[in-house]
Amino acid sequence: MRRFSLTLFAVSLCLAALPAAAQRRPSSALLPPMGWNSWDSYGLTVTEAEFKDNVQWLHQHLQPFGWQYVVVDEGWYLTHPQTSATTGYVLSPDGRYLPAVNRFPSAAAGGDSFQALADYVHSLGLKFGIHIIRGIPREAVEKNLPIADSGFHAADAADTSDTCAWNKDNYGVKDNEAGQAYYDSLAKLYAGWGVDFLKVDCISQPYRAAEIHMVSEALRRTGRPIVLSLSPGPTPLDSATDARRYAQMWRISDDMWDVWAKNPGDHSGFPQALSRQFAVLASWAPHIGDGHWPDADMLPIGYLGPRPGWGTARQSRLTHDEQRTLITLWSIARSPLVLGANLTRIDPFTESLLTNPEVIAVDQHSLANHPVLQTPDTVVWTADSVEGSRYVAVFNLSNSEKTLAWKWSELNLPSGSHPVRDLWQKSDLGASEELHVTLAPHASALFSVSLR
Repeated sequence: MRRFSLTLFAVSLCLAALPAAAQRRPSSALLPPMGWNSWDSYGLTVTEAEFKDNVQWLHQHLQPFGWQYVVVDEGWYLTHPQTSATTGYVLSPDGRYLPAVNRFPSAAAGGDSFQALADYVHSLGLKFGIHIIRGIPREAVEKNLPIADSGFHAADAADTSDTCAWNKDNYGVKDNEAGQAYYDSLAKLYAGWGVDFLKVDCISQPYRAAEIHMVSEALRRTGRPIVLSLSPGPTPLDSATDARRYAQMWRISDDMWDVWAKNPGDHSGFPQALSRQFAVLASWAPHIGDGHWPDADMLPIGYLGPRPGWGTARQSRLTHDEQRTLITLWSIARSPLVLGANLTRIDPFTESLLTNPEVIAVDQHSLANHPVLQTPDTVVWTADSVEGSRYVAVFNLSNSEKTLAWKWSELNLPSGSHPVRDLWQKSDLGASEELHVTLAPHASALFSVSLR
C-alpha cells in the first residue's frame, strides 16, 4: 500500500490524561463519544433482537478499546416502519412517543418504556441512547393532550406553522413556558428510562437555537449526564459558540455515506462524500475539544444491511484505503466515532480498523488538532499528544499514487532528527530529518513523531 524511508521508535499511549480545560468544565462527553448507531444498517426498522445482537458483539469485541455507546436510531415508536401508509405510532396519553412493543417486547414488561433495554445495556457496562425528531407529535396536538407534570396542553406548546422538511410527524415547539414544559417532560421520561445519549434530529440545519436551548435545559434539569447530539448538518459555522455551549456534539455536514466523491457539478449536500469532509473538518478545527465535539457523522464501513437507512444492503463501497482514510481523518480531527456497520457481520479488516489502540488514542486524547497543509491532492493534519510527541496524518486525495516528502519544519515541527512510529502498522520507523511516504490513491498514513 505504501513505502517508507523511516525506521523504528516506540511510543507509549496515554489513555487517561485530559486537557486541563476539560477538567475545569465538567461534561457528559469529556472525550469524543465512541459507539454504534442502528441507522446505517437498519434504518427505521431495527428490532430489539437485532439491537441486542449488535450490542453483544460490541461488548465482546470493541468495548475493551473504549467503544461504549449503543443507540437506537429513528422510528422506535413505529409499529410498522416498513410500510409507508400505516406506520402506526405508539403515543402515551400525555403525548409522548413510546417504544413499539411488537419490535421491542421488553418495553411491555417495563411499562411501555426502554428501561428494561437500558438496564440490559448498563449490565454490560455500556451506555444507552435513542434518537428523536425535534418537536411535539401532531397527533398529540390534534387531540390537545396534556403535557405531563404541568398545567399545559399540547396546543399551548406547538408551533403548527413549523414542521421538519423531511419528516412531518411533529410540529415545532414554541419558545414559551409550555414548550419548555414539554421538553422537560421528555427529558424526565428518558432519564427515567436510563438514557445516556440523546440524538435530536432536524434541529441543527436550519439551526433551531430556541429548541436546542430548551432541550439542553431540560436535560440539565434531570440531573442525569445525558449526551446531547444535534443532527443533521451542516450546523452553521457562525453558530459554533452556541452549539458548544448547549450540546456535546453537533453534525457538521449532511449525512455521510459510503461515497468517496461526487461529480464536480453536483453541489447537493446529500449524501455527503468523504472527500468533501476534509474542508468541512478544517473549518471546524478551532472548535474541537473541551467536552464539545464537531461531529463528522457515522462511519459507513463494513456491511450496511439488511435494511440500511439509504440504498440497498451492501458491503461498504469505500475501498480499504478509503475506509482507513475515514478513520484517520475522524481521529486526527477528534470527531465522535459512531459505527454504522452491522456488527454481527464484521469482517476482519473492518474489525482491525476499530481495534487499533494507537489510532483510537489520537481521537480520544490528542490536542491542538489542525491542518497544516491543504491542496486539492494532499492534506496534512498535526496534533499534540499528551506525552509530548506530535501526531502527523497525511492524506492522498488524488486518483494516482503519490510520493510525498517534507522537512519537519515545513510541517511546523522542530528541525532535526526525530524518531517516528507508524500508528496503523504499529511499527517503529527510526529517526529521520524528514517525513517521506508513498500513498496509494485515497490512502493515508498516521504517525507519531517524538520531539524529545
